[in-house]
Amino acid sequence: MATEGNNLSDFDKSTLPEAKDFKIGVVVSEWNPDVTENLFQGAFDALIEVGVIKENIVRWNVPGSFELIYGCKKMAESFDMLDAIIAVGNVIQGETKHFDFVCQGVTQGIRQLNVEGEIPVLFCVLTDNHKQQSLDRAGGKHGNKGTEAAIAAIKMAALKKNSKFFKS
Repeated sequence: MATEGNNLSDFDKSTLPEAKDFKIGVVVSEWNPDVTENLFQGAFDALIEVGVIKENIVRWNVPGSFELIYGCKKMAESFDMLDAIIAVGNVIQGETKHFDFVCQGVTQGIRQLNVEGEIPVLFCVLTDNHKQQSLDRAGGKHGNKGTEAAIAAIKMAALKKNSKFFKS
């Protein structure tokens, strides 16, 4: 398992670009709210910790993970001043192929938004075999994937702005 023995919440604030002027969108799936709310909170707390102003964080909810694609697209169209968008969701393996279709669709949809859009969209969608794996990655023993997505969003926002942070 890739996250075994790793805490996803560990980051060194001093290695990150200045974030106080960044504007970050977060689109959150309402499905499996015990997981997605923890992921959102991890992302929100990390963004605040690295200096993003609370008023510069925009949150929208969508019914499920599949709807994240449309939610992120509409958010990007509505707020062209955003520096990054984080897509937060959770899909848990069931007894049918529905899991595979949703995971593949969300992955490809977010990939397409990144290829075609001007605002980076971060993939914070847990795709786990069972609920405990999701809980372990949403504030449990493996930290919080939302925190990791927030740090990636800061780095991508800096890249979008062509920041000196990425120049050697």
